[in-house]
Amino acid sequence: MEPVKIPIEDVLDLHTFRPQDIPDLLQDYLTECICCGIYTVRIIHGKGKGIQKKRVQGILANSPLVKSFSDAPPEAGGWGATLVQLNKHFQTGNSG
Repeated sequence: MEPVKIPIEDVLDLHTFRPQDIPDLLQDYLTECICCGIYTVRIIHGKGKGIQKKRVQGILANSPLVKSFSDAPPEAGGWGATLVQLNKHFQTGNSG
């Protein structure tokens, strides 16, 4: 199966992805964001029962790419989305 190319933007909507693909997807997405100079992103996981949110935030909590994260404000999805601040200094080969 060919990898799916997604455009690198500051928002990732997880509704179209299978739950089992999300851990690897998040890692790859956050890495690409840092490579593209995007350091603030919004992950849309949906509201539902909060299962996907807990899963996503657990992944973020254990990622060295992530500086911090919090629930999005109401106008950006509220508790159905998570705002993520990425670690600018994670870039490998960065001389500055």
